[in-house]
Amino acid sequence: MARTPTTTDAFNAVAEASRREILDAIGAGEITVSELVDRLGLSQPQVSKHLGVLRAVGLVLVRADGRHRWYRVNGPALKPIHDWVRSFERTWNTRLDRLDDLLAELTSQEEAP
Repeated sequence: MARTPTTTDAFNAVAEASRREILDAIGAGEITVSELVDRLGLSQPQVSKHLGVLRAVGLVLVRADGRHRWYRVNGPALKPIHDWVRSFERTWNTRLDRLDDLLAELTSQEEAP
């Protein structure tokens, strides 16, 4: 079976850990490729390749300023991922609440003589 190209959607693009690290490193501001190289310890060609994929699916935007290209996260493009993850929120919260209850019960058992 052929692999799905990483440039088809945001989910495929962020499946690669390095691209998630790039999005984290960009954060809420703007950053150049050379700053990303310094922060992440990746080579310039690697960073440029990953930024190309992120740009192709619209997860990052670029602004030219002379010889520099400033990259920033395109928040609205992350919405499908956010919405999908959010669909699991109730399940995770229910399980974490049950774990809290179990830990409280175990703690009270240890404290009882």
